[in-house]
Amino acid sequence: MLRLLDSCQLTASHQVATPVNWQHGDDVIIVPAVSDEEAKAKYPDGWDSPKPYIRIVPQPE
Repeated sequence: MLRLLDSCQLTASHQVATPVNWQHGDDVIIVPAVSDEEAKAKYPDGWDSPKPYIRIVPQPE
């Protein structure tokens, strides 16, 4: 239950999605609604992109 609440709070505050087996501290996915320009501003260190539509970043604090 706490993991669900943490995931919802991350999504609301940082515009990221959590994978199905996500644990606190794992990498997260930038939601598609965030443009690349916005993502560059929020995550200046960049992201991993195994597919063009998936942008993986470390969990924001």
